[in-house]
Amino acid sequence: MPVLPQRTPSRRALLTAAVTVPAPLLAAAPAVAATTGTGGVEVVHPWTALALASGVTASADTPGARVIRIAGTDFLQLRGGVTCAFAGDAVLGAVPASLAVPKISRGVCPRNNKAGVNACRVEISTAGRITVSGGTTTSAITWITLDGFSVVLV
Repeated sequence: MPVLPQRTPSRRALLTAAVTVPAPLLAAAPAVAATTGTGGVEVVHPWTALALASGVTASADTPGARVIRIAGTDFLQLRGGVTCAFAGDAVLGAVPASLAVPKISRGVCPRNNKAGVNACRVEISTAGRITVSGGTTTSAITWITLDGFSVVLV
């Protein structure tokens, strides 16, 4: 039988792996996990609390950010939830200064369901500022869950 050459993981495969690994499972890992070959997960920057803007309140699961490395690719992840009153684009807060964001990073996060709209765009600037888009006067955002935010840092 012929031996097929080993393929390196594609970015799509890495993204799929990062999204399918539940954040609580990764959070239970030690602060710095050992990597084995190209398939390991390493915590580059541990969970650190977000600095929330005025008028934004943390839910029971304190909002935080971290960076993990899967197969040599860094991912920025957010967790936790907030309550707020966003009737337009607004600032949610900021990631820790120790966490460098090399490019604008965007993701979609669940929010309160109003008239069939149940997601909002969350964007992190290179300065670390977190903004939320999608709220309107007729469909204000009253809560956001950040657990699904995971983006590649390139």
